[in-house]
Amino acid sequence: MGKIKITQVKSGINRPENQKRTLKALGFSKLNQTIEHEANPQILGMVDVVKHLVKVEEV
Repeated sequence: MGKIKITQVKSGINRPENQKRTLKALGFSKLNQTIEHEANPQILGMVDVVKHLVKVEEV
């Protein structure tokens, strides 16, 4: 599996609790933060939950 670069582009404020927890589990703590993860099924599933709040790029 390759790596993906995930950038938070929208806030988690006024979002359901599961989306807030998913952002925290991915490692986000502030807006416009970029994090790299391995593209495994668990990470891709978490990204799918918050796909409207993040931007994803392949590395």
